Amino acid sequence: MKTVNYFFVMLSLIALNMAQSTTKIFAQTNEEQYAKAYKLKLEYKYKEAFPMFQALVKSDSANVNYVQYASYCYSKFGFYYAPEAEKMKYYKTAEYLALKAIKINETSADAHYAYAMALGRINENASSKQKIANAKLIKTQVDRAIALNPRLAGAYHILGRWNRTIAGFSGVEKMMINSFFGGVPPGGSYEDAIKAFMTAISIEPKYMNHQYELAQTYYEMGKTVEAKLWAQKALEVVPSNDDDKKAKTDCEALLKKL
Repeated sequence: MKTVNYFFVMLSLIALNMAQSTTKIFAQTNEEQYAKAYKLKLEYKYKEAFPMFQALVKSDSANVNYVQYASYCYSKFGFYYAPEAEKMKYYKTAEYLALKAIKINETSADAHYAYAMALGRINENASSKQKIANAKLIKTQVDRAIALNPRLAGAYHILGRWNRTIAGFSGVEKMMINSFFGGVPPGGSYEDAIKAFMTAISIEPKYMNHQYELAQTYYEMGKTVEAKLWAQKALEVVPSNDDDKKAKTDCEALLKKL
């Protein structure tokens, strides 16, 4: 009897050790996969990073890094590669994942940034009413991201676009903001947009899209000299990713208008 009990104890210990070893190996695999995916994200290689973060979220949906960067990649992949009819599905998934990341860790600047980005993408194809309804939320999220990480260039980029969008609202849209949504947070001017883009450029001087958006802001203000200067300056950057390639095309189109 003692021999039988001893046998079962040994089997249990072996099974436990095997389970622990498997978990350890799986965790190491996740860590290695994450390191590769995060490097691709930093290099703006969204197409390659996207499926890797998808797999990471499936393996561990409680890891804030996996979730928040999967959200980021859903927004980017949806914008550049998804068919037009499917883009909103990607943006909505990005929104869901960003909210999940915030619930996991409310103090993650990247989670709030990912949420603001997803809302911004959703707003690109939204009605005026939805854009206005989301305006406050985008500002709240981007302000929170910057408060948590003042060196997050992408958050300043979104802040710049937010200010420019509000500044460009029509009189009817502004009336709707005041009447139905109690106004918007402080800001919303072209000057605020310029300040935000300048900050983003100071943090990421080789990211062409910051410079293009600054040029576009000056163009909308009617300051054609400054718009031309920054569009030309942006084109001095050698395109190395999808963001740069789009910014290059946008800059060339802007210069033709100028």
